[in-house]
Amino acid sequence: MPKIMVIDDDPHISDMITEALRDEGYAVSQAYSGTEAQMLLSQTAPDLILLDLMLPGLSGEELLPKIKNIPVIVVSAKADVSHKVGLLLGGAADYITKPFDMQELMARIAVQLRKVKAAPEKELLTYGGMTMDSSSHTVTADGREIKLTRTEYAILKLLMQNSEQVVAKLTILERISDDTPDCTEDSLKIHVHNLRRKLKDAAGRDFISAVWGIGYMLSDKA
Repeated sequence: MPKIMVIDDDPHISDMITEALRDEGYAVSQAYSGTEAQMLLSQTAPDLILLDLMLPGLSGEELLPKIKNIPVIVVSAKADVSHKVGLLLGGAADYITKPFDMQELMARIAVQLRKVKAAPEKELLTYGGMTMDSSSHTVTADGREIKLTRTEYAILKLLMQNSEQVVAKLTILERISDDTPDCTEDSLKIHVHNLRRKLKDAAGRDFISAVWGIGYMLSDKA
């Protein structure tokens, strides 16, 4: 079930969109300010975001560059063409102007989710002397191959895809659940501990740091 986050400070519009999305079978979370949205995004990663621009706290324009690897459809009353173009070039996947037709919004959402599903996976991920080859499921650090379990590989892959960003524990558990359905929050600590040890043994330095109360981050300054 695709997860969508609705970020809009107008409760009426937010609830209307949320109800329509749930009727279509989507899981929906809501945020009513840019600051609240930023906090929620540090804890979970939706498959798509609907973003209003005129938000209290952090504005939509300020929040957009902070969102990585998640398609964002801007839903705003601002209709200026140059403004739309600037946001699309600045990272938005699409832009729809208020007031909008709900069927059109649903169609645009479906298109973006299809693009995400169809996007080819990068075969090579690199960071700080580490290389992950998804075609052969191998990981090397400074030229030395590291033997990882299936769960360790899935965790490292997610951290490499979001390097130097904190990835929440719940996000890790959600994203690796297809590959490792038996991983729990308690066992996650053990898997990360073993992964850190293997990376340090191979490269001679730590790569993974724990961010207390939130999750883990891949950094060559760990």
